[in-house]
Amino acid sequence: MPFEVTITVSPREASDPKLYLPIAASRARISKDNIAFSRIIKRSVDARSRQVKVNLTVQIFADGEGDPDPVHFEYGDVSHRRPVIIVGAGPAGLFAALKLIELGIKPIIIERGKDVSSRKYDIAKINRNGDVDPDSNYAFGEGGAGAFSDGKLFTRSKKRGNYRKALEVLRFHGAEESVLYDAHPHIGTDRLPRIIADIRRTILQSGGEILFNTRLTDIIIRSGKIAGVVCSGADRIDTNAVILATGHSARDIYKLLNRKNILLEPKAFAMGVRIEHPQTLIDSIQYHMPERGEYLPAASYTLKSQVNGRGVYSFCMCPGGFIVPAMTSGDEAVVNGMSPSGRNSVFANSGLVTEVRTEDFAHLVPAHGVLAGLVFQEQFERTAFDNGGGMRIVPAQRVADFVNGKRSSSLCKTSYHPGGESSNMKEWMPPFIYNTLRLGIQNFGKKMRGFMTNEAMLLGVESRTSSPVRIPRDTETLMHPQIYGLYPCAEGAGYAGGIVSAAIDGERCAEMAALQLGKNKST
Repeated sequence: MPFEVTITVSPREASDPKLYLPIAASRARISKDNIAFSRIIKRSVDARSRQVKVNLTVQIFADGEGDPDPVHFEYGDVSHRRPVIIVGAGPAGLFAALKLIELGIKPIIIERGKDVSSRKYDIAKINRNGDVDPDSNYAFGEGGAGAFSDGKLFTRSKKRGNYRKALEVLRFHGAEESVLYDAHPHIGTDRLPRIIADIRRTILQSGGEILFNTRLTDIIIRSGKIAGVVCSGADRIDTNAVILATGHSARDIYKLLNRKNILLEPKAFAMGVRIEHPQTLIDSIQYHMPERGEYLPAASYTLKSQVNGRGVYSFCMCPGGFIVPAMTSGDEAVVNGMSPSGRNSVFANSGLVTEVRTEDFAHLVPAHGVLAGLVFQEQFERTAFDNGGGMRIVPAQRVADFVNGKRSSSLCKTSYHPGGESSNMKEWMPPFIYNTLRLGIQNFGKKMRGFMTNEAMLLGVESRTSSPVRIPRDTETLMHPQIYGLYPCAEGAGYAGGIVSAAIDGERCAEMAALQLGKNKST
C-alpha cells in the first residue's frame, strides 16, 4: 500500500525530486532506494515567517507496488438519446454537457459567441482599442469569462460537489498535473483555451452538439413546463429541460425572463476598481526579501476589511498578470485581470471591490423593478466610460492620489494595453463606493506595508464580480420554482462563482435534469 508523508522544505528543495525525496524517505523511515514511484499530492507555500518554506505531501510507492493508473474518463455515444438544452458554453455549460454524456443524455449547447480560437481575434481587436463585438469578447464565447481571464481553479465551495473530479476532468483534457495538488491551482490564460477546445472535441465526438453564434431569444413554456427554446439563426428546438448557464453578463437573458414574468430576485453584489502594483513590490512585501528568487512563484495576496459595516476586499488576484478590457458594449469601461501559466508579467493586479446592497439601488426600483441592480451596474460602467479617454481607454489614478482625492498628474506604466486616462474618481463614483474603497486601501496599507503607494495605480471599473440578479431555484431539485424543467445554473443565476465552482454547479444541474427526464420517461 502506498503511504503519505508531509515535509517542510526550502523552495529550492521543493523544486527538485532529487532534493526532497531523500527528506521524504527519511521521514517515512525507509531507504530512498526502496522508492519505486512517488508523486506530490499537496503543495503550498508558507510565507508567514521571514524564512519562506514549502509544505509538500508526498505519496510514496515502495518496490513491488504498481504505479497508479492515470485518471481516465469514458464518454459513450449519445447522438440518438433524448436532448437537454444548455444555454452557454462556459465552465458550467461544458461540465454540464460532459455529465449529461456520462448519464446517457445528449447535450445541445447554445452559445451566443464563437469558438475559443475565433474569439482570440475579437479579443485582440479590443486590446488594440478597437470595436467590441457584443457576442465575442472577454465575457462571451466558448469557455465563458474564465477562458481569457486567468484560469484560477481555487474554490471555497468544495462541499457543493465533487471538487476533485472537476480538477481530474481538466487534467484529463490537458491541464498540468499540478492542478491536482497545488493549494491554489492555476492553469493560465495561455493554456486554458486548448483545454476548452479538447472538452469541445469530447462533447462532439460523443454525439453532443454545440451551436455557436446562436443566441437564445425565447423559452417556450406550456402549463408551467419547459417545452423548448427559440434561437437566433436556428429553428425551434424541443426539449423538456433547459440548463441556463449564461454567465453574469448576459443582461438580455434577465430582460427576457423579466418580460415573460418569470420570477427573478435582486441580490447584493460588489463593484470597484482594478489595482495594479509592480510584482517585485508585492514579492518583497509577501516574502520579506528584496527579490523572490527563481524557486518561488509570483506572490499573491488576499485582503478583506470592514469599513463602517460594509465589506471591502480583493477579488481575483492575478500575480504576474495583466489587466484586460472586459466590456461587452462599446459605451462601457470594464476591466478584469488574467495571468499566463508562467505568471511572468512584471505586474500584479487584483480587483478591489466593495459591497453593493439592495438598498443602494432602491431609488431605481420604481422605474426598473427587479432589474434595478442591473441598471445601477450599467450606470457605473457608463459613467466610468464617460470619464475615460474614449474607446477602450479607461479612467485611472495613482493609489495614494485616489486616497487623497487628487487627480494624478501622471500615470504609472500599466499592463492594460488600451491605456488609461487620468481621472479623479472621487468626482464621479457613488460616494459609498469611493469612501469605502479609500478607507479600505488605508486599512490594507497597514496590513501590507507599501500597498498604499503612488507606485501602484487604479483602473476603472471592476464591476462584473457577480450577477446583480438571482434566478431562484429549489434547493433540492435545482429547478426554478415556477417553471418545471428550467435549471438556473452557476454565476448567471447567482449560485456559483469561478471556474471550478461553476463547473461543479453545472454537473449538479445536469444530474437533476437527468433525474427529471428519467421520471418523465417512467410515467
